[in-house]
Amino acid sequence: MEQSTGRTHAIRALIELRKKILNGELPGGMRLFEVPLAEQLKISRTPVREALLRLAEEGLLERVRNGGFVVRTFRYSDLIDAIELRGVMEGTAARLAAERGVPPAMLARMQSIVASLDDCFGPAPADVDFEGYRELNALFHKELAALCGSEIVQREVERSTRFPFASPSAFLQDRTDLLVFRRSLNTAQEQHRAIVSAIADREGFRAEALAREHARAARRNLEYVMNEDRSLIGQVPGLALVV
Repeated sequence: MEQSTGRTHAIRALIELRKKILNGELPGGMRLFEVPLAEQLKISRTPVREALLRLAEEGLLERVRNGGFVVRTFRYSDLIDAIELRGVMEGTAARLAAERGVPPAMLARMQSIVASLDDCFGPAPADVDFEGYRELNALFHKELAALCGSEIVQREVERSTRFPFASPSAFLQDRTDLLVFRRSLNTAQEQHRAIVSAIADREGFRAEALAREHARAARRNLEYVMNEDRSLIGQVPGLALVV
């Protein structure tokens, strides 16, 4: 029972601390210590320590030599590089899946996910079931990473998406004032269909190119926020850490 409770506290600490970092409540450069955080969260130090170590693995914190952690900050170029890396890794996963072939059951599952994504769109370009799309989009990318049958590739794809602003759902917040992002989802959905089609047809080069281009949608959205409408920065997780 104690072990289960400790695990529950660690998960809660991880979720709460991650949220505070991403929304800027714990700003970049701030030093974090176990004791005050444990007191704030009203739990023991052990689950807080676990949460801090996990956040360091995710790249949101840096360990300090003489104790504690510091909230990381990122340059704009870091964001671009993280998105580019995700495109490279997902492109590799798609190419290998096409070249090696995918079991019929897994391919059928991907096609089913794409069909369910189609159902998220209404008649108007910006008429999108954002909540449904966000969940299915995350599932699509998770399944895509597994199609090639390589645990190494799958692990590296997951690693490349750990930065919030580089994840497939970075700009999929359910906000009515993000219509510019809603409209871009129609193109993204066309790419979903094309990627699965290329994999099914064993076209490795095409599958890789499509997956890499698909990841660049996050870069275009990032450029829009940073260069054209910076009022949206607070609505995209992680951008509060950009300096």
